[in-house]
Amino acid sequence: MIAFRYVLFAIISTIVNLLFQYLSFELYSGFLALYLAMFVGTLAGLVLKYVLDKKYIFFHTPKNKKDDGKKFMLYSLMGVFTTFIFWAFEIVFDLFFIDENAKYLGAIIGLSIGYIVKYNLDKKFVFKD
Repeated sequence: MIAFRYVLFAIISTIVNLLFQYLSFELYSGFLALYLAMFVGTLAGLVLKYVLDKKYIFFHTPKNKKDDGKKFMLYSLMGVFTTFIFWAFEIVFDLFFIDENAKYLGAIIGLSIGYIVKYNLDKKFVFKD
């Protein structure tokens, strides 16, 4: 059941990430727009995924706001490596494919790989208690 929820939350977070990227492109399409959109999407997906993982995957109840902040920072730190995986796929797909939407396919592949790695990192280092 946890695996199903994790996959479902990864899909929801991916959709939110891509939606925020799309909205970012709608608002700005100038210099470095792809990188800005990836950053905006990453933040949106990160916050949502943290809340869902904390509550429904790892069943963690923070002791207080400080504890929650520490967990979020550690969760975010574990996501740095996986974010590079996701961004690399998106950038490569954007560079090597003519179709404007290829970057989204790259993002989906990169996020999928990243979420598998992230689950193991979070289980081992973030929500180990």
